[in-house]
Amino acid sequence: MFHITHKDKQTNARIGLLKTKKGTIETPFFMPVATKGNTKFMTTHDLEKMGAKAIISNALILSLRPGLKILKKFGGIGKFMNYSGINFTDSGGFQMYSKFIYISSDNRGVTFRNPFSGEKLFITPEENMKIQLSINSDVAMCLDSMPMYEHSKKDIEEAVKKTLIWAERCKKEHDKLQKNQKQNQKQLLFGIIQGGIYKNLRKYCTQELMKLDFDGYSIGGFGLGETIKEELDIVKLCKSILPENKPVYLMGIGNPVEILEAISHGCDIFDSRMPTKNARHGTIFTSKGKLRIMQKKFQLSKEPLDKNCDCYVCKSYSRSYLRHLLMQDEGTGKILVTFHNLYYLQNLIRQAKEHIKKGMFSRFKEEVKRNYKE
Repeated sequence: MFHITHKDKQTNARIGLLKTKKGTIETPFFMPVATKGNTKFMTTHDLEKMGAKAIISNALILSLRPGLKILKKFGGIGKFMNYSGINFTDSGGFQMYSKFIYISSDNRGVTFRNPFSGEKLFITPEENMKIQLSINSDVAMCLDSMPMYEHSKKDIEEAVKKTLIWAERCKKEHDKLQKNQKQNQKQLLFGIIQGGIYKNLRKYCTQELMKLDFDGYSIGGFGLGETIKEELDIVKLCKSILPENKPVYLMGIGNPVEILEAISHGCDIFDSRMPTKNARHGTIFTSKGKLRIMQKKFQLSKEPLDKNCDCYVCKSYSRSYLRHLLMQDEGTGKILVTFHNLYYLQNLIRQAKEHIKKGMFSRFKEEVKRNYKE
């Protein structure tokens, strides 16, 4: 299911092949977020043109709209979107981050508020597995309890406890529902490691999840206020425990430097809504670091966003024009800068893989870090 093809000699960076029922994808890779079945301001054609070979959507939200009846009618989320790449789905556990949607949780499951109707929804781990299989994604995530960075250690310990109880029930139900499926037709299931910045909790959660032998392991609960050092310390710890032959997904991370640092520690999969959100608000990723396109000094600039980028946006439009569009809140401007930021990350990882193969990954990572030093 997961086969490592290249390893960097100086770091733990690696290249692998992840086999899913829809096809095989080379790791590492970054997934644009398509929560409702769409990456904001992007078409599936745009995603494929930039080389995004996997995306992640939210199973809870999709089950409410468009609903499972419609998704089943089309044969699943991939066909509904007309997307040829790999479809991941998150359980909806991330919605525990939202005070508007999340109500409460206990060992039985989670009570959410339907964001469309306001009614209460109680989701068990078993129900969540049925939802994700009905959506027919290629890779599903366990239902997990995601604590906030500012929560007390006691609260985070409780979240780990629930995450482990739910993970066992998810695995049992997922296996039962697919027991008659051929191996190459099965949806993959990843367990999610929680525990905040507390090493003892992360270690315990990782060891317990490994007993269930998931297809892959996700490190969740980051991108919520912790420092890069705190994040990487936990990544390093989890990687020292996890088996080498399983893919590792660092959830919610989309900063170029963080991605490269995580790759150097052996992480394989990434996602974040930050690159698209940043783009719409004028923060652009470039080979020379972040560009704040809304600044007045770019009002007359004929330069592209990035001279070293070969995306169609950089080939076609000036900083001045793109700034103008964003200043006017034009949808076209949001489309163009979103495409560039996502293209940049796809290209960054392509370059990272080339440097891993050449044994020069560390040099490449340090060069990017220097450009992003603020």
